[in-house]
Amino acid sequence: MSSRIEQQLQRDAGIPHTYYEILVRLSEAPGNRLRMSELAVATLGSRSRLSHAVNRLEQNGWVKREGIESDRRGQVAILTELGRQKLIDTAPGHVEEVRRSIFDALTPEQVEHLYDVCATLARHSGDTVDRAAWERN
Repeated sequence: MSSRIEQQLQRDAGIPHTYYEILVRLSEAPGNRLRMSELAVATLGSRSRLSHAVNRLEQNGWVKREGIESDRRGQVAILTELGRQKLIDTAPGHVEEVRRSIFDALTPEQVEHLYDVCATLARHSGDTVDRAAWERN
């Protein structure tokens, strides 16, 4: 399942799922910006791995980094307009592959159970699950 999703992103958008996840997280953040440390936590990655990924996204013009005046070592990652457009172009194919790979295999009752499990895990970690976005899938 996850390999099909990864393959779809590589084939259609030329990016790994990690890069897509970074673009999504930035697009959902206030001001389209997140501290690098927050982005690492949100994407469940190490800081060094995230730094490498953000370097590649910067090279493509999809993300830029800025220092934080109050914290000389801190940086924020910011989604650029090119990055937003990449996400807009990539999302429909990705959503369709997720639907095919995951949701089409489940009964409506199983989807509801999956939502319940994901919402519980999100609450436990301090996150939320957007019910309306979930139901669109």
